[in-house]
Amino acid sequence: MKTALTLFGLLLLGYIAYIRVAPSNPLIWHVDPLEAEKPRKPNAFLWRSGEGKFPVPEFDMDALSLARAFDALVTKGSNVTQLAGAPEQLFVTYIARTKVMQYPDYVSIRFIDLDGGRSTLAVFSRARFGYGDRGVNRKRVLGWMKALGAG
Repeated sequence: MKTALTLFGLLLLGYIAYIRVAPSNPLIWHVDPLEAEKPRKPNAFLWRSGEGKFPVPEFDMDALSLARAFDALVTKGSNVTQLAGAPEQLFVTYIARTKVMQYPDYVSIRFIDLDGGRSTLAVFSRARFGYGDRGVNRKRVLGWMKALGAG
């Protein structure tokens, strides 16, 4: 019994370590939210104009300014890093990690110019591990939008 518990504990520690160090392949995770298919698992938030129950905001700045402001906002903390793309490309994928377990969520954002110097965005935020996320991806993205002054 003691051996089984020890083995279980080692497997659990190994899984936790893997979550923290698993490589993130940009070829898999850097997905344009305008082209992404809606996932079947409830651990994602796909947010683009004309879809869903949350209206996508418009901003009183051009897309490049929005991309730079967004990047400065989300990367100021220690739990978000860039995986691929850049604000200057108007398309970035970030890795946002949960505080305790450090589960990686991938947040791909396309910044879009509108008429009159305005802009909007499309977002595809999804968990790598697990089936459901209890709305964490949606809450995170909507929180970032509020911090940017979008609601």
